[in-house]
Amino acid sequence: MGTAEPISPRNPRVAAARRLARRNFRGKERRFLAEGPQAVREAIAHSTTLIELFTTLDAAERHSDIVTAAESAGVPVHLASDATMADISQTVTPQGLIGVCHFLDSPFAEILARNPRLVAVLAHVRDPGNAGTVLRCADAAGADAVVLTDASVDLYNPKSVRASVGSLFHLPVAVGVPVERAVAGLRESGVRVLAADGAGERDLDAELDDGAMGGRTAWIFGNEAWGLPEETRALADAVVRVPIHGKAESLNLATAAAVCLYASARAQRAAGGCRSVTSS
Repeated sequence: MGTAEPISPRNPRVAAARRLARRNFRGKERRFLAEGPQAVREAIAHSTTLIELFTTLDAAERHSDIVTAAESAGVPVHLASDATMADISQTVTPQGLIGVCHFLDSPFAEILARNPRLVAVLAHVRDPGNAGTVLRCADAAGADAVVLTDASVDLYNPKSVRASVGSLFHLPVAVGVPVERAVAGLRESGVRVLAADGAGERDLDAELDDGAMGGRTAWIFGNEAWGLPEETRALADAVVRVPIHGKAESLNLATAAAVCLYASARAQRAAGGCRSVTSS
């Protein structure tokens, strides 16, 4: 390991890492914290993203493969006491591994140039846990990109990073894009834009049965409490609701996003779109 003795809590490297808990410092330094073995492992695999790694002795022993991989990549590894790690960490029970990483968001124009088939657009999403979970859902569904509008939460909020469970490192993400620009750019590049809303005039099942979802698609997901404002709904090609077949009042944001993204993923992978096989 980089140091035989635990790094001092007064070391400038510790102070610099601790400051990344604050958004203004993250933006200034263009760095963020990735906590836990899964996030750090993915950061190492993401080429030059990981800048340095802090680890407790216990975590270094339990995750020796991660520490070895970091050292092999030329990443400085600092042994830290439990108290120092708790000081840097943003969790109640730190997992003993904290990586300092470069920002890795992509320009929106670069995402469009890749002709994405499936995109998640987070408009007015303010809860960091939800943002990270939707990013994870998009990754699992095979989406090509995620776009966070300028009215949404900071992608690098520690809660967002943790909730993504490493998916932040898997697919391109654009940040700070005005929703009008996001929709216009996607539509100009040949992507059909759907707004997910419980009051939508179109039903997700009907969209699937009609074979309307096999093409390139972007889903707009709105705020957790009040959904999408009317002006954002008006930008979409269609406003689609997830049908509620039981007695639940609604679905939470991440669950609805998972349903919509997987519906698109299935339709795009089916020859001629996904059509009902029960109708006579």
